[in-house]
Amino acid sequence: MTTTGIGASIEVAADGAVSALMSSTSRRWAEAVDRRFVRELFAGSIDDAVMCDYLVQDYQFFESFLSMLGVCVAHADELEAKLRFARQLGMLVADEDTYFVDSFAQLGIDPAEYLHSELATPTANFRDLMDSSVASASYPQLLVVLVVAEWLYLDWAESRKEMPQRQVHRGWIDLHRGDAFRGWVQFLVDELERVFPAADDQSSEAETLTRIWQRAVDLEVAFFDRAYRRC
Repeated sequence: MTTTGIGASIEVAADGAVSALMSSTSRRWAEAVDRRFVRELFAGSIDDAVMCDYLVQDYQFFESFLSMLGVCVAHADELEAKLRFARQLGMLVADEDTYFVDSFAQLGIDPAEYLHSELATPTANFRDLMDSSVASASYPQLLVVLVVAEWLYLDWAESRKEMPQRQVHRGWIDLHRGDAFRGWVQFLVDELERVFPAADDQSSEAETLTRIWQRAVDLEVAFFDRAYRRC
């Protein structure tokens, strides 16, 4: 059994194929969890210009992320999994979108800016990866992208104990930590392990999933760094 071992205070467990995927990107994963953006976010010292740029770009994933969850509802092969994805869709609409809209208001960002922002290169590349997984209608491909996106955020959000005072900082951390979010990530990891190609059937699909995983981790690192380009 492999756990994150990188920062999460209560670790997510992974066996077999998912453990191997994690091991293949352990260095880059650790770099993402300890990125400058994460350190400054927890310290509450992050420049408003950086936070604005980061949140505006992150909001550009929202539609694609909703599409991924919707396609998972359609293509998951078990009813319990379909229901779990459906519940998560409701949480995103109720909690995460509210955080974004409230934070944009606090930071003085006009709706035209966050609704029709020009995509930075890492944003465009990650959204292309999300959209490709949707177009594939492949449940394993969708899960690979979701596991990286959600597990890495859980890991950095639980990597430190100190919490910033401003809601725009603290709220982003809180969305990606705690029992509910940890349970969601564990569900995704367990589902990916369940549907990953069997060891005796290591076809091109397994190679494709590995490439997608590694690409997603690299894009997460690039996305954190992109917010500092304008400073």
